[in-house]
Amino acid sequence: MDAFYASVEQRDNPSLKGKPVAVGGSSERGVVAAASYEARKYGVRSAMSSKIAAQKCPHLIFVKPRFESYRAVSHQIREIFAEYTPLIEPLSLDEAYLDVTNNLKGIASATQIAIEIKEKIKMQTQLTASAGVSYNKFLAKIASDFNKPDGLYIIKPKQGPLFVETLEIDRFHGIGKVTAQKMHKMGIFTGKDLREYEESFLIKHFGKIGSYYYQIARGIDTRTVNSERIRKSVGSENTFMHDLEARAEIQLGLEPLIEDVWRYCTKHEIFGRTISLKIKYNDFQTVTRSRTTLSPIFDKSLFERIAYELLDHIMPPSKGIRLLGVSLSNLSNEQDMEGKQLTLEF
Repeated sequence: MDAFYASVEQRDNPSLKGKPVAVGGSSERGVVAAASYEARKYGVRSAMSSKIAAQKCPHLIFVKPRFESYRAVSHQIREIFAEYTPLIEPLSLDEAYLDVTNNLKGIASATQIAIEIKEKIKMQTQLTASAGVSYNKFLAKIASDFNKPDGLYIIKPKQGPLFVETLEIDRFHGIGKVTAQKMHKMGIFTGKDLREYEESFLIKHFGKIGSYYYQIARGIDTRTVNSERIRKSVGSENTFMHDLEARAEIQLGLEPLIEDVWRYCTKHEIFGRTISLKIKYNDFQTVTRSRTTLSPIFDKSLFERIAYELLDHIMPPSKGIRLLGVSLSNLSNEQDMEGKQLTLEF
């Protein structure tokens, strides 16, 4: 979806159409969750601090997020996908992989399917989507970012290797900013540069993921679309209006975050074994503390106790805390636990 959260806001409030909109908090410590294309022209981007965003675009309009509305629209779009294939792998509320090799309508052209889906999304939601069509996930993802908004880009099998050859490393999905910088220092700036290195060399310098880099540099990606993809973690975080220093106010700041995570887990009947605490200080240094239990946590009081014990490891804080986050990972659903003996902690 194109600038999804911001586009939903512009659709639901016509007075915002054609104007630079940022979804997120407008306070000095706020963060932009999404920016409209009008705002992006000024350099406003998601994950940017609201303060910097306002400096780049003085007439930027901040709108509070409405995640229930975004989820409802996402569900509408997912139903459209399901008309064509059961092989749907969501990446987020606004993005998914679809395998349409053997589609439910028997359409021979993946491009035609993409066109139909884009038209149905526009008709039913009044929003635009961009599609990437290719023979593997890596190339389809890259293609979806071309010709935005309302874009459609196709990379055919014969075009794949040459397309990757000319692609800048910074645009490779799966290569983050830090890795890209490391590659730049090694003289790797394009797919062609990356293809010059042997797989053993890439594994030596980047670990197991070096094999993946070796493959995608040649336009190869054997990952399948996984419709049973399990969420890896559930988390919640908050940036505070003022720095937290006293334990009482830090613990008070954690309470609603723990409640958010636990509410989601119980609603979706998923449980985890690893609790992580995230802390960002006022100088933007970030630290995390984690603990893993022997069995999934079914008791909210145990979840709370471990989170507060993790907090003990950084008390008293060496400097003011501007952000707190808590997450639960190593997830499994209730069905996975059937027939397994549970462990009680004393």
